[in-house]
Amino acid sequence: MTSSDLTNPSPIDRLRGIMSRLRDPVSGCEWDVAQTFATIAPYTIEEAHEVADAVARNNMADLKDELGDLLLQVVFHARIAEESGQFDFDAITHAISDKMERRHPHIFGARTDGGHHLWEQIKAEERAAKSSDDSALAGVALALPALLRAEKLQKRAARVGFDWPDASGARAKIDEELEEIENAPEQEVAEEIGDLLFAVVNWARHQGVDPETALRGANAKFERRFREMEKIAGAAFPELSLDEKEALWRRAKTAERC
Repeated sequence: MTSSDLTNPSPIDRLRGIMSRLRDPVSGCEWDVAQTFATIAPYTIEEAHEVADAVARNNMADLKDELGDLLLQVVFHARIAEESGQFDFDAITHAISDKMERRHPHIFGARTDGGHHLWEQIKAEERAAKSSDDSALAGVALALPALLRAEKLQKRAARVGFDWPDASGARAKIDEELEEIENAPEQEVAEEIGDLLFAVVNWARHQGVDPETALRGANAKFERRFREMEKIAGAAFPELSLDEKEALWRRAKTAERC
């Protein structure tokens, strides 16, 4: 590293330097020094969701900020690992570069065929080489949002032929699960509702709908309409009858369509 590198570091080296100072056990930030992989992981997940939220809102200023927050999480994990002699930020970038080249042999190698099917094939081969778990479901992260993990589990099962031949079977399963909820003893209702949600995810998959995105849209729609109800009613909203609130909901819904 030259003297110029020290006085005018690249943007990523500047960020790594900041993290190094924050983690300094003598002169660093007490909160940053106390963090571990486990305590930082929830923030990493949160920042990834905030990136997705900025994309959904098509807010480029927020997206820039949120991507920075997510990058900080990567640098944070890398610094903790470097301090314990596990790996560093450079090792992370080399590993992902190697992986991208390995999974795109039709681009970076000698193969002429390629596409997503080849990507999935290579991923499966990598999983088999890394783990003794030879299940088709191996490697689906436990920390994924439940809807997303359900969809991934179903897709993995479908690759080995465990799937409905068309959407009608998945749709019928929803009716079956609803009936089981209605007939379930109280202590089993939560489990049966979980089965219903799993069935709905499966039906959405057969319809070509991403359930996580669909539910995000439904959440946004509910919030938008509910806020409009509050705006129309003002401070009196909590005291209105359910019928009056339902009328406000219909009004907000109609106004949204105009």
